[in-house]
Amino acid sequence: MRLRGRKGIREALEAQPELVVLEPEPYKGRWAELFGNDRPIHVELGMGKGRFISELSALNPHINYIGVDMYDELVRRAGEKAHASREEHGGDLSNLRLARFNIELIENIFAAGELERIYLNFSDPWPKKRHARRRLTHANFVHKYQSILNERGEIHFKTDSRSLFEFSLNSFADLGLRMRNISLDLHAEEPRTDLIMTEYETKFYKQGMPIYRLEAVIGKEALAAHQKQLSEREEPGADAEASSEQ
Repeated sequence: MRLRGRKGIREALEAQPELVVLEPEPYKGRWAELFGNDRPIHVELGMGKGRFISELSALNPHINYIGVDMYDELVRRAGEKAHASREEHGGDLSNLRLARFNIELIENIFAAGELERIYLNFSDPWPKKRHARRRLTHANFVHKYQSILNERGEIHFKTDSRSLFEFSLNSFADLGLRMRNISLDLHAEEPRTDLIMTEYETKFYKQGMPIYRLEAVIGKEALAAHQKQLSEREEPGADAEASSEQ
């Protein structure tokens, strides 16, 4: 993927140190210090133009968000979306950072147990078999996610690619991960207003294409909470048809 950035883009990014992190490596293990609090940290790997992370951070000021992408131009566009989201919803940008970095080396900017949630939205499917190791749900990447997620850690994954979704299901299952809220057509009946759409997602939905989604439960506390929820559903009198994302 090649993006032609505007002239002076690097200077524009450097002028936003309160939002843009061009050299994130020094903050490994210190992101809470950068945010100035110990709130949960949620990260979107491959944020694209930034609509998802901008909207999510505006609506959830009690959570810290980091959007990661390796292209200056996408970081610039995400910055514009971030400012626009605050104009619409109010609040400030103190709970959001945009980091320019290569996801393949994600363990170099986050320490063990530093994150609570990872979002993977419409990642490159890398359809050729010889490129399977580049898929962000390949075991090599998932092992990294498991390391940097904490006891409440989860991975939320969305894609329009059926082949990538099937690959991801197998990848997570082979690693023994618990999955929930598996959907083969997320917006089958109507748009899910409780979930923020990315730019790609909005486009695909309008074209009538199915969106695939799942959540992988990673941390021990998250697993315990999930198991408790399942047990409560199975108790006599519980609603056997509890709502799901299917």
